[in-house]
Amino acid sequence: MEEEKMLPCMNKQLFGVECPGCGTQRSLAHLSQGEFYEAFIIYPAIYTLIPFFLVLILHFTNKSRNYNKAIIALAIINGVVIIGSYLFKIFNQTN
Repeated sequence: MEEEKMLPCMNKQLFGVECPGCGTQRSLAHLSQGEFYEAFIIYPAIYTLIPFFLVLILHFTNKSRNYNKAIIALAIINGVVIIGSYLFKIFNQTN
């Protein structure tokens, strides 16, 4: 994996603290290489973001169906997973 080609986190560079999205690029890189466990360990929300974006794409491409409820539900699930994993990461770094 070539981490030097990935975009840096500006929050981490400026403040020294990771943002809730830190790890997304590395997680996608692991997924593309078939390393599913590593992808989850780096960024657990990767597995909730994939269905969210798939439904979002369907929403914009398939106008015959209404995906609003699915988008809202998946957005809430993503928010909970992202915030939960971020808090878990922060509290485990300090201990």
